[in-house]
Amino acid sequence: MAPLHRIIVASDSFKGSLPSWEVAEAVEKAVREVCPGCEVTCLSVADGGEGTAEALCKAFSGEMLAIRVRGPLSDPVEARYCIAGEAGKRTAVLEMSQASGLSLVPPEKRNPLLTSTVGTGDMIADALDRGCRDFLIGIGGSATNDAGTGMLSALGWRFLDREGKELPPVGGSLGKIVSIDDRNVRKELKDCTFKVACDVDTPFCGPVGAAPVFAPQKGADPEMVRRLDDGMASFAKVIRAHTGKDIAGLPGAGAAGGLGGCFHAFLDATLLKGAEMVLRAIGFDEKAAGADLVVTGEGRMDFQTDHGKTPCCVLERSSALGIPAIALAGSVATGDQASRLPFLAILPVTPPDMPLETAMRRDVAFHNVYLTMKKYLQSHD
Repeated sequence: MAPLHRIIVASDSFKGSLPSWEVAEAVEKAVREVCPGCEVTCLSVADGGEGTAEALCKAFSGEMLAIRVRGPLSDPVEARYCIAGEAGKRTAVLEMSQASGLSLVPPEKRNPLLTSTVGTGDMIADALDRGCRDFLIGIGGSATNDAGTGMLSALGWRFLDREGKELPPVGGSLGKIVSIDDRNVRKELKDCTFKVACDVDTPFCGPVGAAPVFAPQKGADPEMVRRLDDGMASFAKVIRAHTGKDIAGLPGAGAAGGLGGCFHAFLDATLLKGAEMVLRAIGFDEKAAGADLVVTGEGRMDFQTDHGKTPCCVLERSSALGIPAIALAGSVATGDQASRLPFLAILPVTPPDMPLETAMRRDVAFHNVYLTMKKYLQSHD
């Protein structure tokens, strides 16, 4: 490998152990020791999930706020989001995981028939009250499969059964919804634009839809998965009748348990690859131009990596600029498409004999990233 004069670090967080900026710090520490004359530029990136709001807030020089909202099980939680811009042209940058994320629900209480995105709607309502009319929203990391009914209920929509009674906005209600009441929807929404960062391209329902693919990790057993997917298919027909939009097979509509489809159908949102939106916002192409190497990564590289995750999007942009890229990961699934992505190298940072609970510790993860990067640079020096 030719001498390195300039390296760009643009890694996602290692979820549950290391935020993206600490991944970058660990890489930078290794570069400073092995290549002391090399310039290192650290960029905070994300894919629509954890870290998206902070990454974009830095890009927009915004302000992070903390508010109280309803959590996935309606208990109060603190949620942080960003407001950027001046009065009259204010943008809100939100992560639905702050209000409706899986990390907010203890494992023993996880049940996507009962969890709701109502707190995400609370965040949007708060931003509306503060004058925001443009919204950038990351929807990765959800605890929910309510098809966005919770979020919409916080903004004035009501979902009714055959008798005209309002249903609770949770996944278990989807199959019972026969009509939608939008008479009390917030009027300010007519003047709003929504760009939604999806970290997956999953359709709304069907064999590879939201429930079969993601509900099990949110606490669903096989019978719950069947009920949720049937409910999603039924609700998609109600949505089509009410809005004229068919979202059943729309890529990204199944993100966050159907929240992506809900945003598109009811709020005319544009669904984007989360990482791509962040890379554009931070000016990745301009900042990376002329670099010798790009370092990216995420906690686990597997079949999802090639479906809009950060490493894949960084690789695409780096390749377009003619810059080689390497990927660091806590672990790498062998034998699937992720391991065949055309990186210069894909480096698992966790020693094979290290217990997972040890590897997930923040200090251990930092050291593993640092040591892996150091060994790579030394072997190519």
